[in-house]
Amino acid sequence: MSDPSETPRERTVPASPPSRGLIRDLLLAAAGGLAVLILGLLAVSLGWIDGRRERTSPSADAARPVAYFQPPPPSAIPDGPDGDAIRRGEALFMNTPANAAAFTGNSLSCVNCHLDGGRRANASPMWSAWGLYPMFRAKNGRINTMEDRIMGCFTFSMNAQASSSGGPPPAGHDVYRDLQAYMHFLATAAPSGVEMPGGGYPKVAQPAQGFDPVRGARVFAANCALCHGEDGQGRVNANGQPVFPPLWGPQSYNWGAGMARINTAAAFIKTNMPLGQTGRLSDQEAWDVAAFINSHERPKDPRQTGSVEDNARRNHTGGKTYYGQVVNGRLLGGGVR
Repeated sequence: MSDPSETPRERTVPASPPSRGLIRDLLLAAAGGLAVLILGLLAVSLGWIDGRRERTSPSADAARPVAYFQPPPPSAIPDGPDGDAIRRGEALFMNTPANAAAFTGNSLSCVNCHLDGGRRANASPMWSAWGLYPMFRAKNGRINTMEDRIMGCFTFSMNAQASSSGGPPPAGHDVYRDLQAYMHFLATAAPSGVEMPGGGYPKVAQPAQGFDPVRGARVFAANCALCHGEDGQGRVNANGQPVFPPLWGPQSYNWGAGMARINTAAAFIKTNMPLGQTGRLSDQEAWDVAAFINSHERPKDPRQTGSVEDNARRNHTGGKTYYGQVVNGRLLGGGVR
């Protein structure tokens, strides 16, 4: 398959995977997030999705370090003002739209990309990220503090441009103080200034067959649609609160987010998805389903001030992406509301 940075050419991708109406109705009838998760796990044991096949990468777990850094448990959060800030930061992290409503323009929370409340190794944990800042980021060409980095997450992953305030929290806002208090707590006793085992998402080399959203549609139907919906719009509980995040469309991350790069999404998916089934997907399947997910339209890149083509040249040349390419007869990148 051609490199996505080449001249755009038209690709045809299936509009949606097969319907699973019964599963959808059962999930939407669940009263809360835990019930939905339990149903998802039951789906494997009952055969709604195939959880019995042999893992495609049997050495994936064995190749990991024996032990990762262990952040302190929630019970270690102290009393007093420090503990209050940590708890507010944890609440922001776990349910960002509810606790930072003025600055979020979609349904995503920090925990959707940084699993287990930012604790899980190989899911870009906060205990690893905390000690690396300040650091230079090529994305904006300058030294970033942790506050700058969080501001970028609001801008791109939470699509703050569509929020009621029209942007991320202003510099110095309490949202940043509380989130940093929580991250600092998770990194208690962690080394500073070094890349720790389990930090970030483990890179997955592009397979010899490249990546194909048509193949990815089949992977999505078999492994992802149960939780994220046949239409990729996620699942909510009976109270309308997000349980599983939308993967494209107006309530998902925008074109400027790192997860919109196929290589980044493939790395996250390979190590962490399907939820609770690490190693289920092969490298090829992870790349293909990442291509399928990121072949759909999503909110506009906030850095785009002119044409999609101009922004593609300025900001989308460093990774594998469909931004600025034609898929199903449509130039991707114009955004969706």
